[in-house]
Amino acid sequence: MNITPDSITIFQWGVFSLSATLLYTWLVMAILVLGSWAVTHKLSSEIPVSRWQTLLEVLVSSLGNQIRETCDEEPDRYLHFIGTLFLFIAVSNLLSIIPGYHPPTGSLSTTTALALCVFVAVPLFGISRQGLINYLKHYIRPSVFMLPFNIIGELSRTLALAVRLYGNIMAGTMIVAILLIITPFFVPIVMQLLGLLIGLIQAYIFAVLATVYIASAARAHEEKIQNNEPQKNKGDS
Repeated sequence: MNITPDSITIFQWGVFSLSATLLYTWLVMAILVLGSWAVTHKLSSEIPVSRWQTLLEVLVSSLGNQIRETCDEEPDRYLHFIGTLFLFIAVSNLLSIIPGYHPPTGSLSTTTALALCVFVAVPLFGISRQGLINYLKHYIRPSVFMLPFNIIGELSRTLALAVRLYGNIMAGTMIVAILLIITPFFVPIVMQLLGLLIGLIQAYIFAVLATVYIASAARAHEEKIQNNEPQKNKGDS
């Protein structure tokens, strides 16, 4: 029993090897690219629309509403990035119903890469909204002595994102594999369906946490400005 798809070698040529993690990551990427092209190349504003376009509109509007509820602002800034994260994780997990497939999210290298994307996106979104100086100031609030603790906080939540997703997907895969050995056929099927539900939940949780992390820096800066405005007005009066 393989704990992680990193340990499964699909192709070996000299020092070069193709692991199951890399192969199935490419597969998920290809499905997303081809699927998005197939759904969007014939979009129509006339009624009736195709079922695939209806599904796409429901998905985009649901993601937008969730982002709006999470960060209390319009979702346009974050929808593309958060939507890509959610779809990649969700499709990676849903394909686990196919025999012989190993979800790349069951690899710590994949979940670390996803968490690093969020780690990089947080300052990029923050700087684009606040400017470089204003964004960097939040690392020394309320005191310059908080700088190392704020940096550790950024790193620890990135680690938590990677380990949480990896641990849940890997644990689900191991449980199903064990049940296939020690129980009748029906129980692993039920557990497989439960695993699909857990996979979708994990995609949802990862996307929500990424939204919170990305939006929190800008919101903290805006709240500070709003809190200072009454004090300035009081001083002027």
